[in-house]
Amino acid sequence: MLRLHDLNPHVLRTEYAVRGPIVERAQALEAEGRRIIYCNIGNPQALRQRPSTYLRQLLSLVEHPQLMDDPGAARYFPADVIARAHTVLTEQPPGTGAYTQSCGLPFVRRQVAAFIAGRDGIPADAARVILTDGASRAIEMVLLALIAGPHTGIMIPVPQYPLYSAAIALYGGRQMDYAIDEDTNWQLAGDALEHAIGGASESGIRPAAVVVINPGNPTGAVLTYDNIAMIIGFAKRHGIAILADEVYQENVYAEGCRFVSFAKVMHDLGEHDVSLFSFHSVSKGFLGECGHRGGYVECRNVPDDVVAELAKLQSVYLCPNVPGQLAVSVMVAPPRPGEASYASFMAERAAILDGLKARAAQLEQGINAIEGMSLVRPEGAMYGFVRFELPVDPTVDAARLSPEERRRHEAGRDSAYCLALLEETGICVVPGSGFGQRPGTFHFRTTFLPPAEEIEALVERLKAFHERYGRQRTDGVAR
Repeated sequence: MLRLHDLNPHVLRTEYAVRGPIVERAQALEAEGRRIIYCNIGNPQALRQRPSTYLRQLLSLVEHPQLMDDPGAARYFPADVIARAHTVLTEQPPGTGAYTQSCGLPFVRRQVAAFIAGRDGIPADAARVILTDGASRAIEMVLLALIAGPHTGIMIPVPQYPLYSAAIALYGGRQMDYAIDEDTNWQLAGDALEHAIGGASESGIRPAAVVVINPGNPTGAVLTYDNIAMIIGFAKRHGIAILADEVYQENVYAEGCRFVSFAKVMHDLGEHDVSLFSFHSVSKGFLGECGHRGGYVECRNVPDDVVAELAKLQSVYLCPNVPGQLAVSVMVAPPRPGEASYASFMAERAAILDGLKARAAQLEQGINAIEGMSLVRPEGAMYGFVRFELPVDPTVDAARLSPEERRRHEAGRDSAYCLALLEETGICVVPGSGFGQRPGTFHFRTTFLPPAEEIEALVERLKAFHERYGRQRTDGVAR
């Protein structure tokens, strides 16, 4: 019989906190009839965000073209949706049940290139766009290609999205952490990058790439133009590639903040030597189509033979799913002014993004009113990385612990806190240790996707729980 120790050791080392043991416990409690508020993952439609009417109408017609033969179709489907469905089926006559080209439907790749060109005012090449099953698949594919062996290093921010640490472990690379600072609203400083890469050669690590998440996950920070230019300069000095995770580019809420792409800044700088892989997804933004798994990677300053190797990797999976490709099509080429669906599409978009902006402020105000908790207001994305205080553990002398022992001890404490929070309140969040955090601090990540009334209830439950938990720990009550 197969045993655990028979498995690939890279698989055994891989961890993914966003769907870890706490979520498994939440699902077990839900099966027992408990009401669970899932704030552990950015899954908008699971938290009652309505899907885009236009996208679902288009998918309905393409999945079941006979609907367009019904004389009454015009009662339910606007003329521009029917016309677009005909265009899709002209480009892909077999419909959604047949494979497409490995890198995706050519017309959708052209639409992505046009979107990038229109967004940034720069040239973009459809031949350097690969459609994938969500941005996660694109990120994994690029990391797999870059990690040439056990000494290949990938620089990732701390805190980070656990996909990166998981994929680096899975593909046998070396994780190189660089710190972003909570005390400066999670901004990235150049000396943090230099510090992280400084000891690489002494450790036998060959850095291959730096990962940047903008807007940030889990922090919600939005990078400035100058910040991006600094990172590009850093990558050039050290001869490494940039992986720009830009899936939250439409989720920017703070006054004075705006999304600027790495491709735009790179073009402005006239930089042709730094390789850039930029990722986007239909799961975030305002579409929230997590289940349709649509995304893409754009390769810039990447040689043709390297792009061909990525295309080969994508071909192993035959092709991205077709409905996901069509969701990407709508994301990058939405209804245009003058079309029948334009006004309603834009109204739905505004309602979703305005609601997220309001709930980000609501969460920040509520958390910062709780003694022993704090939250830097998210400038973008859809998460808050909440900091909380715990009493000193009298059973452990932290000064005697090695850095790794201290990390494990603190991870155990924030995981115990989040598990107790789930058990007592039904609120499911992710421990900060799953993302990485500064030693001596405790965090959890929560979304602000639930409706406003649930955010209010969540904050009230958090306050009562945190006060009770702190008292119990101080009084020595076992948890």
